[in-house]
Amino acid sequence: MVHSPRPSHSERYSMSKRPASVRKDFLVFGQPDIGDAEINEVTDSLRRNWLGTGPKVAQFERDFAAYKGVSAAVAVNSCTAGLHLALLAAGVGPGDEVITTPLTFCATANVIVHAGATPVIADVDPATLNIDPEAIERKLTKRTKALLPVHFAGRACDMDAIMAIANDRKLKVIEDCAHAVETEYKGKKAGTFGDFSAFSFYATKNMTTGEGGMVFAREPEGLARVRTLSLHGLSKDAWKRFSDSGYQHYAVTEAGYKYNMMDIQAALGLHQLKRVETMWKRREVIWKAFMKRLADLPLELPAPVEPKTRHAYHLFTPLIDEKRAGMKRDDVLNGLTAHKIGCGVHYVALTDHPYYQKTFGWKQADAPVATDIGRRTLSLPNMPRMTDADIDDVVNALHEVMGQKVKLPRAS
Repeated sequence: MVHSPRPSHSERYSMSKRPASVRKDFLVFGQPDIGDAEINEVTDSLRRNWLGTGPKVAQFERDFAAYKGVSAAVAVNSCTAGLHLALLAAGVGPGDEVITTPLTFCATANVIVHAGATPVIADVDPATLNIDPEAIERKLTKRTKALLPVHFAGRACDMDAIMAIANDRKLKVIEDCAHAVETEYKGKKAGTFGDFSAFSFYATKNMTTGEGGMVFAREPEGLARVRTLSLHGLSKDAWKRFSDSGYQHYAVTEAGYKYNMMDIQAALGLHQLKRVETMWKRREVIWKAFMKRLADLPLELPAPVEPKTRHAYHLFTPLIDEKRAGMKRDDVLNGLTAHKIGCGVHYVALTDHPYYQKTFGWKQADAPVATDIGRRTLSLPNMPRMTDADIDDVVNALHEVMGQKVKLPRAS
């Protein structure tokens, strides 16, 4: 008699009659926390008939710079735009190589391509999931012009080691701070180490303007060039040209881009920034709850926060231990969706995307750690507007999907 192999837990879960969802409504992943203050500020912009780049953008730039302890900042329409402009202002162009992480959103690599340079990937540390300084050392060549580290999930990169490499080789450093508004490293705020840095205010980020970003630069000249490039290469901001001080003629100094932020975006940002610390504290509560209440599952939980650093808690990204769990990452994704729990994947490594494989010949062997992480990672919802009951639902759903049928008690 031929015996069929015993089905895995994933197959048994799929074949069984699944229990009712733990929720009645869908818990949307990454939903922003928008209050009346933001809504009223946007309405004020609409009533004043000033929608484009104007006084609220200027105020948001000043407020965000003050929050991060820098002298000035330039608001743009996305972090992607900010990174692109930073690379150009740093002098990166054709013939240059820029080393970055393979565990990131595609925009990080794409902006290097848009600048005319070649992206080079250095693998990540398996604990922090951030770019590994030793891997950077192995990828340096005479064509290396800049380093583009990403503070992944809000965890600070090893900036001492990265800046030592950059200083030794006279390389530019552009920090991708898309996840790192609140992040600190040894008492210094993320985005204040490199020559340039860019932040994201996309809808799912820790503070949002819907779409939007901000750029810092170490030197005033670099930031001035970013500002000029962000609006067609014009010598004057649009809001200054049409302000009550009188029309001001402009000159086109170079072929720039349409990367400016609008006042109705800054209207959101002004009040999101005022609440960013309160929202961060709630994210910390959610993070710690997940670390404690998911410890019994076949997951590799995020590493503890390193001493003398501040984690932004932007993403909570456990890895599925496929051997112990008897199921793959996508099985867990599908199971959570069936329980009306929204989740994400941050990220499928760049080595697994066809464009980079075809264009640069990247393969798993170029970044085996990041590739493995990208195939097993899962991002759980950890938005500040989540209630304790929402936390319970995420925990209960994961236990149900991964094999523990006993429903856990609610926290409240």
